[in-house]
Amino acid sequence: MDSTEPLGNALEQLQWHIDAGADEAIGDVPINHLNAVAEPEPAPKPTAKLTPESPPKPAPETTPKAKRPAPVIRKSEPVIQLQSAEETTANAQAIAQACNSLDELRDKLTVFDQCPLQATAQNLVFADGNPKADLMIIGEAPGADEDRQGVPFVGVSGQLLDRMLAAIGRDRTSVYITNILPWRPPGNRKPTPFESELCLPFLTRHIELVQPKALLLLGGTSASTLMNTTTGITKLRGKWGEYAGGNYTCPCLPTYHPAYLLRQPALKRDAWRDLLSMQKHLHVEVN
Repeated sequence: MDSTEPLGNALEQLQWHIDAGADEAIGDVPINHLNAVAEPEPAPKPTAKLTPESPPKPAPETTPKAKRPAPVIRKSEPVIQLQSAEETTANAQAIAQACNSLDELRDKLTVFDQCPLQATAQNLVFADGNPKADLMIIGEAPGADEDRQGVPFVGVSGQLLDRMLAAIGRDRTSVYITNILPWRPPGNRKPTPFESELCLPFLTRHIELVQPKALLLLGGTSASTLMNTTTGITKLRGKWGEYAGGNYTCPCLPTYHPAYLLRQPALKRDAWRDLLSMQKHLHVEVN
């Protein structure tokens, strides 16, 4: 058969392929190589294996990101500022003066959150003893034992104070005890001037509500704060002065703090003289 002659029907074409030796199919679909040459299929793109260390890359964005508008600063908006020390103290003064009882004063101190010492202390150390007593004893600040129990002068120095009071015929039922600060300073450090000034309005109101006949001031911090002086305790002790705070005044006597006497036992003699002076003064006041 001449290849240039037109082929007949499909059966004749199949017979022609068989006669030519093409008796085996190599594909499901016949390909006419005379009309067109098939283009090779593109090789598949390699795919990267994902590992925990190599997360999939995000697809590239086809649209440009919109620029964020610049923030608008309004000069007319008020700027919030923290309270100054003067404003905080004035606030404490207003809260304290509004209290009309010791219970109310204690409750206000419990929720007062403007003194940083409250955040580090375990308990509020308010007072102990008899609020109707004629003698009010004021120390410096609570220690570790006082902080745990919430009661002033219960540690080693408090035990010495109890013995000192017993020497003049008194105990905690006949005195009223508190401190300049109602919260323990971290590490039993000395109170800062700001801490003393911030707590002073509450102590001033405390004294006004108790109205004692006299104050026994234990230690330099108590004496300098309530007598408004910078003179040291060694020069102040044993010398009567006058306390004037708020709407109340009364005599006051500075003496050594029991904790200081534990370190300097030779000074207990001077403290004993101060206690005898206080006993004599109150005896005259009562009779």
